[in-house]
Amino acid sequence: MGLIKEPMDVDFYVNTRQLTTEDEKAIKDYIKAYKQQHKMATKTKQKSTTKDKNVASV
Repeated sequence: MGLIKEPMDVDFYVNTRQLTTEDEKAIKDYIKAYKQQHKMATKTKQKSTTKDKNVASV
């Protein structure tokens, strides 16, 4: 998310409020479901050995 510049002669006022327990639970459930649907496969790194490397002898 980038920076939003205020236009000249315009003031933005933001009124914040605390989340209710219902709202908080709904957001957590949504995030959990989203993560399960878009679960990325974890890749394991393999350690390379000297046999795998192309080493030129000098």
